[in-house]
Amino acid sequence: MLIGLLAALLAALLTGSATVLQAVGARRAAGTGPRAADPSRQRAGEAAALAGALRQWPFLAGVGMDMGGFAAELVALERLPLYVVEAALASALAVTAVGAARVLRVRLRRSEWAGVVAVCAGLLLLALTAGRDGHGTGDDALRLGVLLVAVALLVAGWAAVRYGGARRTPLLGLVAGLQFGVVGVAVRVLPEPRLPQLLAEPSAYAVAVAGIGGFAALTWAMQHGSVTSATAAMVLGETLGPAVVGVLVLGDHTRHDLTPVAVLGFVAAVAGALTLARFGDAEQPAAGA
Repeated sequence: MLIGLLAALLAALLTGSATVLQAVGARRAAGTGPRAADPSRQRAGEAAALAGALRQWPFLAGVGMDMGGFAAELVALERLPLYVVEAALASALAVTAVGAARVLRVRLRRSEWAGVVAVCAGLLLLALTAGRDGHGTGDDALRLGVLLVAVALLVAGWAAVRYGGARRTPLLGLVAGLQFGVVGVAVRVLPEPRLPQLLAEPSAYAVAVAGIGGFAALTWAMQHGSVTSATAAMVLGETLGPAVVGVLVLGDHTRHDLTPVAVLGFVAAVAGALTLARFGDAEQPAAGA
C-alpha cells in the first residue's frame, strides 16, 4: 500500500508541475509573435503559438512529466482504492497553484491557501484510513460497460458543444471529468496486458476512447469558456464517479471503523481542489496577474 500512496502522490506532483512548465513554455511561445485582430489570422496565430510551444524546453518537459504522471497513476491504481487515487490526482491543482505562485508570480488569495491546506489534510486522512482495493477486475459486463460509457460520453460531449449554450463550458468540463474517471475504472478492471487477448478487451479500448474524449472535451471547454467552471466540473466528475464505482461495484473499502474519517478526508481534498479550480490552466491566472 505504501508504494501505491507514493505513486499517487508522485502522479499529483508530476501532473501539477507539468501544468506550470507547459504554461511557461506557452507564454514564451506566445510572446514571440504579434496577435492578429482578424479571426482567421488569429486562429493561424494560435496554431503557430502551439507549434512554437513545442519548441520550448519547459513545454516539452511538461509533456514528459505528464507521461510520467500517468505511469505513476497506473501503479497507484493497481494498489489503492479508486477514491484515494482520484482524490490524489485532483490534488495536482494544489501543486499547480503553489508552482504558479512561485514560478509565474501569481498571487494566491487566502481562500486558495486554505484550499492548499485542505487538500494536504484530506490526503493525509485518506492515507491513514485507506484499506485495500476490491478483489478481482470485474466481470465481462463491467468491462464492456466502461467502453459503452466512454462512447456515450463522446455523444454527450458533442451534444454539449451543439446544444449547451451558456452552460456549454461546465457541461464539457463535467464530461471531461467523467471520461477521465472512466480511464481510471477501465485501467482498474483491465486484465493482464497480454497479446492477442488485449486486442479483444473492451476496457483497453475504453482507456483510449475515454482518454482522447476527455482531453478533447476539456480543451474545448477551456478555449471557449471559464477555466474555473470547466475545471471545477471536471474535478467533480473525475473524483465522485470512480469513487462510487469503486465502493459499490469493485468492493473498495477503508480500514475497519474509519469510514467517516475517510469520507471527511475525501471531501476535504475535493473541496480544496475546487477552490483552486482556476489553476486548471495555469496560463489563465498568469495572464490575469
